[in-house]
Amino acid sequence: MSEAPVAEPPAPPKSVGPRVERVERPSEAAPRRPGALSRLKERLRVLAHGALDPIVRGLARAGVRANHLTVLGLGLSAAAALAFYVGETRLGALVLSLAGVCDILDGQLARASGGETRFGAFFDSTLDRLSEALVLIGIFGFCLRNLLALVLDPERVINQANIGLNPETWAFVGLLAVIGLTGSFLVSYTRARAEGLGLECKVGWFERPERMVLIILAGVLHVFWAISAALLLLAVFSFVTAAQRVAHVYRLTRTP
Repeated sequence: MSEAPVAEPPAPPKSVGPRVERVERPSEAAPRRPGALSRLKERLRVLAHGALDPIVRGLARAGVRANHLTVLGLGLSAAAALAFYVGETRLGALVLSLAGVCDILDGQLARASGGETRFGAFFDSTLDRLSEALVLIGIFGFCLRNLLALVLDPERVINQANIGLNPETWAFVGLLAVIGLTGSFLVSYTRARAEGLGLECKVGWFERPERMVLIILAGVLHVFWAISAALLLLAVFSFVTAAQRVAHVYRLTRTP
């Protein structure tokens, strides 16, 4: 009598469940390669810092602190704003250039002397915003002065109208200064808000140095069209940069 075959126990069923795939989040993605403009800005920054290194060492030996330079930069920006207000644009451009040097030196001095603090970074950023606002307010005040002069002197209205400077023109340029001020604050705010959320937001190519250089160049030219064009470019490119940062934060925070 043959032996009946022994049935093998059934294999355990394979677990069935949703297939989980690793989704690469934007923050885990490989960093983007900086563009040509970013590389140029970095080279210029390195050159400027290298040229100012001897001055930084001298200031450190003299006991000057970074916050001292930050306050000095604010004072120079206020003086530049006053120069723009009275129409001395070349003097304003010169003083604003000195304020820009202080803006570079304060951070470099803080790093060289080991005096970098969280409050120092906050203090520097706050006064930078105020300095930029003062300069644009000074330009806006210049436009208001001209509008007031036209109201008090009707003959001046005719003389300026003959060269294309109507009251509406002065009002429009003043409005550009206000729009530019709004855009510059928005550029800074979008980065600060993103970093407050723990996100890096150094994108955008039209930042404070570019805005200041644009105003300085317009001041040196000392002609009406240069100031008008500079304010128009500042307003447009500031909002473009803010939009770049909004898009960047959206890419970092969107749901996969």
